[in-house]
Amino acid sequence: MSGVIRIHGSGPTAVRALGGVTLSVRAGELLAVMGPSGSGKSTLLRLAGGLDEPTAGTIVVAGTSLGALDRAGLAAVRRRHVGYVFQDQNLISALTAAENVALPRELDGVRARQARRDALDALRTVGIDDLADRFPDELSGGQRQRVAIARALVGDRSLLLADEPTGALDSHTGEAVLKLIRERCDAGAAGVLVTHDARHAAWADRIIFLRDGVLVDDTGAAPAPESLLEGAS
Repeated sequence: MSGVIRIHGSGPTAVRALGGVTLSVRAGELLAVMGPSGSGKSTLLRLAGGLDEPTAGTIVVAGTSLGALDRAGLAAVRRRHVGYVFQDQNLISALTAAENVALPRELDGVRARQARRDALDALRTVGIDDLADRFPDELSGGQRQRVAIARALVGDRSLLLADEPTGALDSHTGEAVLKLIRERCDAGAAGVLVTHDARHAAWADRIIFLRDGVLVDDTGAAPAPESLLEGAS
């Protein structure tokens, strides 16, 4: 993303959530985003995933400028390239683990049988394929979060976004979840992890700090041009 500004509201009540942020994340890199509450961390993640639109600036994901897409185009990019792990999982309670994971594939036009195979492969990656036919309320918090990660990974998505994914988990389960995210990045995905915990940020290759919507520190050098989440001029 390049020069990204996000302002909520207008006039005297306007709030600047991000103020001209430029950053890139390359394939195989896990970037941690830290900062106090209200610093713009979750806003940055939502913009990177195409869940919100910037007031100004450019966001490029997997070679595609999000600003050039209509609603259907943005949805297609999210289904095919972006995996989003929410703190509260956002699983559909009426669907089994496998059905939750398969849903993005089916929405993208993949036949149900192939989508289930893809879902089982993703669940196997996170070590819970034996729980494929259980419903979310039959799973522990850690197991539900693994389902959410499998859903984010299904279809070999190239950009993984995680918003405080361990917030509701015990320390042991949280470490296991971070290990899965780290492994996916080591396998070639670009990852962005929003966290308030320095121990969790230690899993990342690079850490950036936001304050009042501004990037105030970056622990690493600028990434190479083949970034999955890029700046553009």
